Amino acid sequence: MLNVKPLAFDSFGVRSMATFVETEDVAVLIDPGVSLAPSRYHLPPHPREQQRLKELWTLIKEYAARSDIMIVTHYHYDHHNPNEPEIYRDRIVYLKHPSERINRSQAERASYFMDKLKGIPKSINIADGGEFKHGSTTITFSKPVYHGTNPRLGYVVEVSIASGGDKMVFTSDVEGPAVDAQVEFIIQEEPELLILDGPMTYMLGFRYSKQSLALSVANMCRLIKGGSLKELIVDHHFMRDLKYRERIAEVYECASESDTEVITAAEYIGREIEMLEAMRKELYHGEEDGISEG
Repeated sequence: MLNVKPLAFDSFGVRSMATFVETEDVAVLIDPGVSLAPSRYHLPPHPREQQRLKELWTLIKEYAARSDIMIVTHYHYDHHNPNEPEIYRDRIVYLKHPSERINRSQAERASYFMDKLKGIPKSINIADGGEFKHGSTTITFSKPVYHGTNPRLGYVVEVSIASGGDKMVFTSDVEGPAVDAQVEFIIQEEPELLILDGPMTYMLGFRYSKQSLALSVANMCRLIKGGSLKELIVDHHFMRDLKYRERIAEVYECASESDTEVITAAEYIGREIEMLEAMRKELYHGEEDGISEG
């Protein structure tokens, strides 16, 4: 069996995909990092966002203390925190290769992180394309796939965890999926639960094309129609757009015709959706108008 608990996501009010997965054999923490957009609508993070960041980083550290295994799918700061390496103490660590299939920025961050980790984890293992057994639990990693629709932002590894006949896939930052290689791993693994970093629609027409959105919608429908998916969590970059539901209306229609539920990470755990980054203008204007933030 799998017990999956999203810890910090964009639908919680921060930039993150931190996820805790517990099986009969091991406890796994995927991408223990959290951050905020330094600027949105030409505004810095609102104090409410800063408070949420502190709360959720504390929560991530609490779950790190409960974990046997920690995974880093790539080296952006919303997915790892190199300045608190002690959370990896005596843990088995799986990470994206720090020097192969990687762009310059992430390679520099990976080198810094590897230096910080020296002598701390129980073991450090290259994840790319690997399969690892822990009792009856199998952790499988994709080969590196694009962070987005091209190699400009580097590569990530997708993660599959299977135990007791249950399986989940965590895509990391595929921004879609709009690329065949990103989808092929999901199809190969046939998960019941898919945690997907959806299309980056808040950059639509700027850094994210309408073609990429169309491909992402088609691929999500393809995965839903594949038959194995019971729950599709679409979050992270996708939840920075207040119009997120209308952007993928066809996906919700596909899901309504199947046994698949399409939800955010917040909805998955019964938490209120709080898109604080996307609401940053309103948060600041509320203060100007004398509206209480609660």
